[in-house]
Amino acid sequence: MSRLLIPALILAVFASGANAQDRYGPPPPQGGDDNTHFGWADVLRVDPVYGVARVETPRQECYDQQVVTRQQGSGSAAGTILGAVVGGVLGNTVGKGDGRKAATVAGAVAGGAIGNNVSRSGDRVYEGTETRCRDVSSVTEQRRIAGYDVEYRYRGEVYVSRLNYDPGERLRVRVSVSPAD
Repeated sequence: MSRLLIPALILAVFASGANAQDRYGPPPPQGGDDNTHFGWADVLRVDPVYGVARVETPRQECYDQQVVTRQQGSGSAAGTILGAVVGGVLGNTVGKGDGRKAATVAGAVAGGAIGNNVSRSGDRVYEGTETRCRDVSSVTEQRRIAGYDVEYRYRGEVYVSRLNYDPGERLRVRVSVSPAD
């Protein structure tokens, strides 16, 4: 029984070590550069860096406007004909002889014109309100996070970098070593 317990215990220790490493993800590939490796730095402070963004928002602005509408009465043929008949009858009663014919014709013409005007005088005026809309844009300035100033410690040294994300408590760093000459 102890023979199986020892290999299982060793396997559990290796598995938990691999799991702890996976917590921050596997290290990226080395890329063939022998003088570069990756490590983990402790984040000491993260300060958001703000910028101002202008945002244009289109919207519709509506309002009520008073309007006046005219509806013209149209001269009807009935009004013209009735006026001509009445005018002709009146003209016929006024004149004598050849003047009677002229008075009848003049009365018919005048009566027709008056009848046409009377039938047209039915113009109507309507007043009311109409909703009208127009497109307008409003521009606002919004404060947004543009990045993060991150202070971190790697092997006792403190560094500061600006990142476009908040790294959390630990930051993966790439370490490159080269001769100082």
